[in-house]
Amino acid sequence: MTTESRTGIDRALVLTYAAVALLAFVSTQMTLVAHFADGRGLTDFVTDPLETPAGVFFGIDLLAVALVGLVFMLAEARRIGLRHAWIYVALTFLVAISVSFPLFLMARQRHLGHRGHLGRDGSGHSVAAS
Repeated sequence: MTTESRTGIDRALVLTYAAVALLAFVSTQMTLVAHFADGRGLTDFVTDPLETPAGVFFGIDLLAVALVGLVFMLAEARRIGLRHAWIYVALTFLVAISVSFPLFLMARQRHLGHRGHLGRDGSGHSVAAS
């Protein structure tokens, strides 16, 4: 049984992306609220993770993933004609990459499905017959 609609949109994949974005949004915002509720400021929010090598590691890793994600989102949006890609860039900086990237993937999946660009593997590339 497939979850792909007549338009080619894989609803299960779209719902998975939406669930991840929602979970990421709730989790990151709860953490942010807790940070500021403790009386800590924006400076602490930026500098606290830099106090340990492990925190620096995660910061570098996150920055690298965010940079690659932003490049991918902009290039892919341009390639497939997905409008308003700037929204996902803004969400990356205003909310979190863990929210913006699944939202972008959800919009991409829907856009490709509506345009009939999805192959059987859901990637947008045609699948060779076996």
